Amino acid sequence: MLSANEQQRLNRHARIRKIISGSTERPRLCVHRSIKNIQAQIIDDSTGKIIVGKSTLAKDIRTKLKYAGNIEGATALGEALAAEALKKGIKKVCFDRGGYLYHGRVKAFAEAARKAGLEF
Repeated sequence: MLSANEQQRLNRHARIRKIISGSTERPRLCVHRSIKNIQAQIIDDSTGKIIVGKSTLAKDIRTKLKYAGNIEGATALGEALAAEALKKGIKKVCFDRGGYLYHGRVKAFAEAARKAGLEF
């Protein structure tokens, strides 16, 4: 059973998803954060496929960080995800904050991804 806060976040995410949808030319960059980690995926909603997915649990990120559930972890994930997306030819995305406030780790992730070359 979900906590009240998690249910509210899911309701906010559902409202956001009514508006934001990823396409082939501009896929959706979705973020999920937990207490210890952060996950992000680039999704083409028209085909229902995940193009790129990355987490702070990945070996290349985990070895750099002592703890991944902070702003440092979010920044490292943003840079790594943007590098993988650029390798696959994705430059423009629409950002889906997943019902979280654009603050703290979510903001650090987004700014790092922008700095590494993604446009949104």
